[in-house]
Amino acid sequence: MNEIAALPMPTIAAVDGYALGGGLELALACDLRVAASSAKLGLIETTRGLLPGAGGSQRLPRLVGIGLAKELIFTGRQIEGSQAYQIGLVNDAVPQNEEGNSAYKKALELAQEILPQAPVAVRMAKLAMNKGIEVDITSGMAIEGMCYGQVIPTKDRLEGMAAFQEKRPPHYTGE
Repeated sequence: MNEIAALPMPTIAAVDGYALGGGLELALACDLRVAASSAKLGLIETTRGLLPGAGGSQRLPRLVGIGLAKELIFTGRQIEGSQAYQIGLVNDAVPQNEEGNSAYKKALELAQEILPQAPVAVRMAKLAMNKGIEVDITSGMAIEGMCYGQVIPTKDRLEGMAAFQEKRPPHYTGE
């Protein structure tokens, strides 16, 4: 799970059915999560005499707050995708379609929205957020500054600024 969380590119989990225990831990390792409103999500390990592993008990409180995370983990409660959206566990909840892949389709739409952005800037933004959230605000600002410094000399930044001035879509190369 840590390797997935550490991938340099954005990751999106699509939950169209059940994401219980390790399935939810996998989704929590992703940057973004989309669920069908009828999907079932939960860290159910305490119902089996276990506790969430793979970062589940660390990532969940960062998304929903410590009190709600404790309630969900202590009870082993399963919630539907629509409730997961309401509490901030997933970025979006969509009605399930007949094919049973509405979350997958929404995740693809989200990926298509990210795809045209400057790759280096997206990668550095992810790094700045992931590392910055682990430290105090002053250290986080320093991390952000270092990431920003890596974007400044890129061809993509120059292209983005030129495209803005010329009122045209940018054409990024990842350089």
